[in-house]
Amino acid sequence: MSIAEDIDCCHTATKADALSVLHPLQALTPAEIAKVAAIVNKDPPYGVDTRFETIELLEPEKKVVRSFKPGAPIARNARVSVFSTKTVGVTRLFVSLDKGVITSRREFPAARPMIQLEQFLAIEGFVREHPEFIAGCKRRGITDMKTVCVDPWSAGNFSIPGEEGRHLCHVFAWQRLLENENFYAHPIEGLNAVIDLKTWEVIRVDDYGAIPIPTREANYEKEFIKSKRKPLKPIDVVQPEGVNFKVEGSHLTWDKWSFLVGFNAREALTLHDIKYDGRHVAHRASLVEMVVPYGSPVNGHFRKNVFDIGEYGIGKLANSLKLGCDCLGVIEYLDVYLNTMNGDVMTIEKAICIHEEDSGLLWKHWDFRTDRAEIRRARKLVVSTICTVGNYEYALYWYFHIDGSIEFEMKATGIINTAACLPGQPGKYAREVLPGVVGHIHQHIFCARLDMAVDGDQNSFVECNTYAEPEGPENPYGNAFYESETVLDTELKAARRANPASQRYWKVVNPNKTNYAGTPVSYKLEAMNCVTPFVSPNSPSGKRSSFVQNHVWVTAFDPDERYPGGEYMNHSDGAGGIADFVKQDRGIKNADIVLWHVFGLHHPVRLEDFPVQPCISTGFKLVPHGFFDGNPCIDLPAEVNEASCCAHAAGT
Repeated sequence: MSIAEDIDCCHTATKADALSVLHPLQALTPAEIAKVAAIVNKDPPYGVDTRFETIELLEPEKKVVRSFKPGAPIARNARVSVFSTKTVGVTRLFVSLDKGVITSRREFPAARPMIQLEQFLAIEGFVREHPEFIAGCKRRGITDMKTVCVDPWSAGNFSIPGEEGRHLCHVFAWQRLLENENFYAHPIEGLNAVIDLKTWEVIRVDDYGAIPIPTREANYEKEFIKSKRKPLKPIDVVQPEGVNFKVEGSHLTWDKWSFLVGFNAREALTLHDIKYDGRHVAHRASLVEMVVPYGSPVNGHFRKNVFDIGEYGIGKLANSLKLGCDCLGVIEYLDVYLNTMNGDVMTIEKAICIHEEDSGLLWKHWDFRTDRAEIRRARKLVVSTICTVGNYEYALYWYFHIDGSIEFEMKATGIINTAACLPGQPGKYAREVLPGVVGHIHQHIFCARLDMAVDGDQNSFVECNTYAEPEGPENPYGNAFYESETVLDTELKAARRANPASQRYWKVVNPNKTNYAGTPVSYKLEAMNCVTPFVSPNSPSGKRSSFVQNHVWVTAFDPDERYPGGEYMNHSDGAGGIADFVKQDRGIKNADIVLWHVFGLHHPVRLEDFPVQPCISTGFKLVPHGFFDGNPCIDLPAEVNEASCCAHAAGT
């Protein structure tokens, strides 16, 4: 592709574009991030030891958003979490950019911040220099510590003596035998270090016994792949008349959809003020937690129960996307702006990709009596980002379909987390993917927070189950079955699990608005990927991830109830999350409600997952269910794609 063609096919919002604040929900600009840091640094809570975890927009009240008119003055406020480099604790600050002051603060003396991106390599360096860790490597035949790769993992909360009151990181290690090769093929099994991120002291090195380091290579970079298949002929996505979407600041419009695209260090992509044809569907939607429990109790692997959003923040781990590879077609990119630990502006270029895709058949009918057919093709708008958390890549895709549906898809790829075994003896909790290399059974469990607003903020939550009519006079032929609807009117009643036996599903209805059939307008949650958690709910890890025990939760809206596992996940004890929110048992009938959906991937590892795992996918849909009076795409004009042609692949 030439430079001119590249310019035609993509556009990246520049830093200058981001400086204009056009909407109250627009993420903080670079100038605003810098200003907030300067305000905090006038009176830093921990003096010179103060560091920034997150600086993000303090989202205004819904009534402010609802009444906003373009061009009107916009009050801007920030939510800030800061911590000390020396002591445990986090301070939350609210900052007014307009007034240039901190308006409120709250101390959380037992909380720990997320492990920061800037700390990753420092952790590796400190561990590699520790005498006990060096000795453990030597017992395994490793003498060159520069070949040792150390991944930082959150330590969890296991009440292990000597770990109390600290801010810890637990590590796993591998050896890289050649430059640029895949070191996950060479796990250093049974050797783990625990490091205090306040004192930078390795407080303990655990050596569970040496297993020979596997030395067989399993690479994925092109320089190592000797046998290559014949290149495939390209599939080009062209839009000679341009795209159908428009981006103004962070406000996106496409067909009948409109919404704002946000981004922050913890959640990555956030979507706001989502409307179809001017009608509200949701006020805010995002992925708010991801927990990955591993199933092995062997050696130090019991600690693998990482909360990738709450303990690391996937937004800060977003990739700069590459045109023609990560993103295919005619692309709009958005840069994102976050903060470093020091409060400087961190820019991730091309972190968000926006494009359109053909989505197959939308609807069709052929009248065989008249030999007439009507066909319409579907298309969707895609808003995506890809984040790398250690060995795994998580690709987040939000799809807006032309028929009014919203879909979220999570694609997981990257490299499975590996451990070593004696060849041919993987044990019951793992599968051998290479001689002496295993991947443990595990799960990826996600939670989406959906602040619903179906035709307004007053909504209710309804469960639908299908039952077979008992055989008898009312069902003489044994074929009768029906659907029953139940309004779940309190938070505790709405903590629910999927039930395939009754084809259970849920919908958010607006009891104050009806369609032309006289029933409340609604959106259905298509929960296609509910998983069964296997971590004991009473275990240390189970208590911290209690939100996985239900597939849906519904809460009365509270702007401070943002995360299902709690505001500060690192070293948490399980308190302060959604299980505590619902103990209030607030009413959720005809109220401003938030729907939390838990879904995921159950992953017994395959040989095909190594050395790089092909994408596996999970997600959910929000589908209009009586929201429209009939098919909303009946008015779509007929068209024939003139670029399509016959392949003549059969040679006829």
